Amino acid sequence: MAYSFLVQAKLEGKTPLQMASPNIISFFFFSNSLISILILMVFLEKGYALERREGAEVNKVYHTIHITSLIPSSSSSTPCKLSSSSTQGPSKRSSSLEVTHRHNPCQQKKKNNNNNIKEPSLAEILDKDQSRVNSIHGRLSFNAGINKFKGSKATNLPAKSGATIGTGNYIVNIGLGTPQKTLSLVFDTGSDLTWTQCQPCARFCYKQQDPIFDPSSSTSYANITCTSSQCSALSSATGNKPGCSTTTCVYGIQYGDQSFSVGFFSKEKLTLTPTDVFDNFLFGCGQNNRGLFGNTAGLLGLGRDSLSLVSQTSQKYGKVFSYCLPTKSGSNGHLTFGKSGVPSRAQYTPLTNTQKGTFYFVDILGISVGGTQLSISQSIFKTAGTIVDSGTVITRLPPTAYNAMKTAFKQQMTKYPSAPAVSILDTCYDFSNFTTVQIPKIAFTFGGNVKVDLPVQDILVAASQSAVCLAFAGNGDDSDTGIYGNIQQQTFEVIYDVAGGKLGFGLNGCS
Repeated sequence: MAYSFLVQAKLEGKTPLQMASPNIISFFFFSNSLISILILMVFLEKGYALERREGAEVNKVYHTIHITSLIPSSSSSTPCKLSSSSTQGPSKRSSSLEVTHRHNPCQQKKKNNNNNIKEPSLAEILDKDQSRVNSIHGRLSFNAGINKFKGSKATNLPAKSGATIGTGNYIVNIGLGTPQKTLSLVFDTGSDLTWTQCQPCARFCYKQQDPIFDPSSSTSYANITCTSSQCSALSSATGNKPGCSTTTCVYGIQYGDQSFSVGFFSKEKLTLTPTDVFDNFLFGCGQNNRGLFGNTAGLLGLGRDSLSLVSQTSQKYGKVFSYCLPTKSGSNGHLTFGKSGVPSRAQYTPLTNTQKGTFYFVDILGISVGGTQLSISQSIFKTAGTIVDSGTVITRLPPTAYNAMKTAFKQQMTKYPSAPAVSILDTCYDFSNFTTVQIPKIAFTFGGNVKVDLPVQDILVAASQSAVCLAFAGNGDDSDTGIYGNIQQQTFEVIYDVAGGKLGFGLNGCS
């Protein structure tokens, strides 16, 4: 009888307690059969356990979120959350500058008040992002000899998202010269040479937020000569042979979207914080600069080359740096040089392909969606490898891997209406008629069995409530290098231990 009772309860979708009528309960509890009482107690407990277990499994494999947390907010209606100091990063770090997201309301108000610049749409940001990806693939193909082109002590620098001044990347403020001039630079793990626009702008300078650096006003500025070994080092840092103007070394660097900077190769005093100052820092003083740099003053190179900031400051910081990229409402992002404040529980994956110069390669072993590991051969990821890049917005996967991901994702999102693609994002949904939604969790497993569970803001990106998309895209071919982009790095402490040959992920890096 007890068995039939439980079967009926299961068929009707009820718990055993909900099914139990007064007569049934009376039968068991007033019967002389102690066995019947024990049987009922066991089945009731199993029923409750099953219900709790099923609920726990749902919570384990899904994010349940409120729609408003995904939708871009108006900067005019959202209160500012920045700290009172524009150069103070997380309080736990001794030397810090703040990083904010491109859609942080304070930055939007500042940008609009100063420059009256319209915020780029998601589609515009993604189109520019694809230009960057094409550039990276082209550089890697060139370095590999492939004839094709496809599309210690610590210092923290506050990084702010570059879209606040016209680009899709994160920025930091640094000091250059004597007396010091503050400049906003895009920081980029996929570039080596640091450069900024310089007066007198002999050919052309685009409009930037900060006053353009004037080397004639600095007592610590000097040009590098054409015959120096430092000038020769430009070839590996820029991919171009240096030129010569009279006796001064001339650099030139071009990006995949045809953006470029050309100018004098120089040395100057670099100030990261009042206690972190470097004399004779090698950088490019741009005299002809055009392209998609927004209103930034230039670029801060964090690659592996000898001319990168990481290498030039290695005696002090030991070739270790980390950052946390905040979400649109976050205000505690940072760029840190050295090991101070690095989470003790961070998980590390080995850096691979170290012979490939600038980029930071890692191995992806697998991807899970909704708690289920996708059936993707590891050879798919190893064909061209994967880099972790601060400047690419959307993660690019081998098409075989991406197709498996989006198929699994769609299978678990069937109750939500689909929406048209937004630029490169082809898996989109219309959440207009929903207040909350359930999103399958996504996790990456990197070399060393390092598992990174992505928070929901690293899984979806929204153009509007009727266009919320899976924040991943496929490369053109499995032979194209994968790129782990900055959307998927948000809120993590991402640690580059270049000297140790490893890259780490720490939870809650922006707190």
